[in-house]
Amino acid sequence: MTTARPTALIADDEPLLRSSLTRMLAEAWPELEIVAQARNGREAVEQTQALQPTVCFLDVHMPGLSGVEAARQIGRAAHVVFVTAYSEYAVEAFAQGALDYLVKPVDPARLADTVARVRERLVAAQPAPDIDVLLDKLEARLQKKAAPEPLRWIKALVGQALRMIPVEEIDYLRSDEKYTLIAWRGDDGKAAEALIRTSLKDLLDQLDGAHFIQVHRSVVVNINMVSHVTRGENETATIHMKGRSEKLPVSRSYLHHFKQM
Repeated sequence: MTTARPTALIADDEPLLRSSLTRMLAEAWPELEIVAQARNGREAVEQTQALQPTVCFLDVHMPGLSGVEAARQIGRAAHVVFVTAYSEYAVEAFAQGALDYLVKPVDPARLADTVARVRERLVAAQPAPDIDVLLDKLEARLQKKAAPEPLRWIKALVGQALRMIPVEEIDYLRSDEKYTLIAWRGDDGKAAEALIRTSLKDLLDQLDGAHFIQVHRSVVVNINMVSHVTRGENETATIHMKGRSEKLPVSRSYLHHFKQM
């Protein structure tokens, strides 16, 4: 990298935002030459390897490779400035003091501060910092944000009453073509059941995977409520639930949950 004629790459899947940042950089850093614009993380990595820009402005959320994944592949080949619509990530990054962040919409004063910091590093001939640890943290935060909160209640009509069934009190769910049976513990601790018109697949996507596992194409169990499992023929098994007489099938595809048997 050289401070004589700094160059930059801008990566964002929104063309208007790339154009806007290009214009703002022309004002804030006139000698900076924008040598490439990328529409996604993959293009950002390829063009960085080909053109070796001094600075990469990477949108955090891009199709294919995210800005975080692209930064990981770029490594220390360029100074990285993340651009994001989520200010909470900026707080994390600046607290670490290793990354520069711009929050959309980009504020000219904030951009000027970022430009000043990068220019100082270039004048001092400082290499791009090693940001692997911070990238791990940012990636974890992005994944956590993307994952929805697990379902806490399931509404079911029981007789004439609409019940709010706490998910942690569900023993298992079993589906047929149109309905899903919810088997749970009532207020008195006794086994109770209700039918709802929601598919098992839709429910499974919303349940906490740490507690609920699919054991058959039509059965999901709360692993905390399993009493024991017995082997069957042809690599199948049968689940026995705590305090319930019914037995639930485990098909071959899901037997790996009980591989220690």
